[in-house]
Amino acid sequence: MCPSNKYIVISEEDNGHPLETFCIPRHYTDDLDRVLVPCGLIHDRIERLARDIAQDYVDQPFTALCVLKGGYKFFADLLDKIKQYVRNSSGPTGVISVDFIRLKSYEGADSSGELKVMGIDNLMTLEGRNLLIVEDIIDTGLTMNNLLTLLQQFNPKSVKVVRQVFLTIIDISLCLFKNCVYINIFVICKNIN
Repeated sequence: MCPSNKYIVISEEDNGHPLETFCIPRHYTDDLDRVLVPCGLIHDRIERLARDIAQDYVDQPFTALCVLKGGYKFFADLLDKIKQYVRNSSGPTGVISVDFIRLKSYEGADSSGELKVMGIDNLMTLEGRNLLIVEDIIDTGLTMNNLLTLLQQFNPKSVKVVRQVFLTIIDISLCLFKNCVYINIFVICKNIN
């Protein structure tokens, strides 16, 4: 597990903030109890995460691999902030390429244990590349661990994972960017499908 100062922990006991202090869409008002993480805090955490990623890759090219469908909004926000940081830095920068994949490991509400990867025509194109996998949410970690195992067969130079929300306590050894929000209760969240 990463140091506690790298992410924000929210528990069931967190009182959050009253709904009346935020603009809540009408279709959510009857279903919500409180606001745990204000949108501005999420934006700030994404910006900090982008800075950490940009500094980690400094002058190295990397491929940002968006896990669709849920991850696309977080991916877009994160990439915008990484590019903004790179534009405003005076140091050397590497080329950022982008690709998209869909993962399927669930049949209904249950995990099948079998991973299907869609979207990339040929995973061999990832050979020798620095990969940054961008995911919106990691629940049990089984799907991500299966993806990481699969990707290792194609000899990437490096693989790192970034996710916006982490729902359960697990340890994925290749998740280096663990500084958004950890939540252990059911939530409705910005950028989560």
